[in-house]
Amino acid sequence: MNTKPGGDLRAQVLSIDDLVEYQSGSVVSRQVIKKDIGTVTLFAFDRGEGLSEHTAPFDALVHIFDGEADVVIDGRTYTVPAGNIIIMPAERPHSLHAKKRFKMMLTMIRSS
Repeated sequence: MNTKPGGDLRAQVLSIDDLVEYQSGSVVSRQVIKKDIGTVTLFAFDRGEGLSEHTAPFDALVHIFDGEADVVIDGRTYTVPAGNIIIMPAERPHSLHAKKRFKMMLTMIRSS
């Protein structure tokens, strides 16, 4: 399996859990697809870490594949466990927080 940073990941069977590793006190990210039309990025959040409130110009799909995340959209908190997804709507404030560590895949597809 080619999981080195910058390595070509196409046409391989990959374990998403192995593509991004937890680091103490950090948020780690790894972009696995980057195209003009959108991106797919993997994240590993250590306990207590997060992304502060912000907006994006397009919908963003979050798939939690390890642990559990608190996702806040328009001030409402959603607890999202492993194996579940949530869609963060475009132009609406959102943030993420790790009460316990979690890994996620973020898929963003630009609409224009």
